Amino acid sequence: MRDIDHFIGGQTVVGTSGRYGDVFDPNTGQVQARVQLASAAEVDAAIANAAAAQPGWAAINPQRRARVMFEFKRLVERDMERLAELLSSEHGKVIADSKGDIQRGLEVIEFACGIPHLLKGEYTMGAGPGIDVYSMRVPLGVGAGITPFNFPGMIPMWMFGVAIACGNTFVLKPSERDSSLPVELGKLMMEAGAPPGVLNVVHGDKEAVDAILASPIVRAVSFVGSSDIAHHVYATGTSTGKRVQAMGGAKNHAIVLPDADMEQVVADLSGAAFGSAGERCMALPVVVPVGERTAATLREMMVPAMAALRVGVSSDKDAHYGPVINGAHRSRVEDYIQMGIDEGAELVVDGRGFQLQGHEQGFFIGPSLFDQVKPTMRSYQDEIFGPVLQIVRAETLAEAAALPSQHQYGNGVAIFTRNGGAARDFAATVEVGMVGINVPIPVPLAYHSFGGWKRSGFGDHNQHGPEGVRFWTKVKTVTQRWPTGGHELPRGSEDGGPSRVVDSSFVIPTMK
Repeated sequence: MRDIDHFIGGQTVVGTSGRYGDVFDPNTGQVQARVQLASAAEVDAAIANAAAAQPGWAAINPQRRARVMFEFKRLVERDMERLAELLSSEHGKVIADSKGDIQRGLEVIEFACGIPHLLKGEYTMGAGPGIDVYSMRVPLGVGAGITPFNFPGMIPMWMFGVAIACGNTFVLKPSERDSSLPVELGKLMMEAGAPPGVLNVVHGDKEAVDAILASPIVRAVSFVGSSDIAHHVYATGTSTGKRVQAMGGAKNHAIVLPDADMEQVVADLSGAAFGSAGERCMALPVVVPVGERTAATLREMMVPAMAALRVGVSSDKDAHYGPVINGAHRSRVEDYIQMGIDEGAELVVDGRGFQLQGHEQGFFIGPSLFDQVKPTMRSYQDEIFGPVLQIVRAETLAEAAALPSQHQYGNGVAIFTRNGGAARDFAATVEVGMVGINVPIPVPLAYHSFGGWKRSGFGDHNQHGPEGVRFWTKVKTVTQRWPTGGHELPRGSEDGGPSRVVDSSFVIPTMK
């Protein structure tokens, strides 16, 4: 059985804590590797390597740092097939989803390649008599990222891509459930030309997280995970003087108006609710049809669409989605399905007990559909994070729009309609951070920023885009005045030659 080692200071490092976590093959249910869980001392060693590398990395001009990012992007694209297969083997998502995971991360790397422009400050000449004022964005120092299992490629690149381009060095603590890909990304960053220590990957559990939060050297922490842990990371990190962005859970809604293109809605829901087995913070697990006729039509069309979904192993090119991450998570999702039944919702399609021939021990769940779900139900209030779609009926648009606005999570929402005025008003007033109009998964492109409201996001800055640059840098403003007495600048003389310098100690160098 293979071990997944740490990557510290530009090289693979065998852990010394003696603690390990199991990494499963979700397709078979078998343990395929064990990941080393770092002690606080090992985390501190990774942080020390990052701290040692940071001054030199920050001193490299932004254009050269951008060239490293360009080369990193090329290397990841070169190895896309291998990396996607590795990701799928530990996560369970189908290869196409794994490639999409990596590609969306690379889009942030592409954005980070423009760092020379993004770091430009402001300048005011003549702010006062002989006084100029200018600002600059400077790196914070050592940054850290704590990332979830559901996007082991994209979310780490969202974090370290911008952080490293800005001149920081980075310690990544990925999920211990699927840790191999982040290590490969660390190796490729070194191959791209980043000095040792610029990107470090250390595996672990709560002990590693607590060590990152306690370290006085780490100046900023980016986190994605459940809301309870996000709140803990934010509260703990900020209490020790760190800058923290912590993204939490979600319960995204799809509002469907009577004039919507229902065939498109059903197709979009089939992918957005069940793709990647629902293990996405931007999934659409709740659909709110407005009016009884809309609800009846939607339900009637969703049932055969769900029956047509192919659940298969991650290497099956025809599969729409694969298994969930492990047996514990499968049990959690199935418990929520039973909860919905107990609460009085109507289970229209039951995905429990799904088995794939030849892979009976794999962590598979079929798609499930609930109707008559009420906002008071806990199964509606909580994030299920599995292939479960809930129908919550509403009589009016106002009633439907109130649901995402009043929910504890405010990550994403979508509205399906042909009515531009209704969509515009909805987008302007709904209390949610990211809105899709006839777009089921409104994840912003890399040059915009990703982030939710309420218990979906803690902190003042969103992920990647201009907000990412602001998060990973601090502003320094310089007010300058130079002595002007005792010399004259050369000016053109009557014969076209330079004028005489009054003060011989003032010499303007000749450009050669």
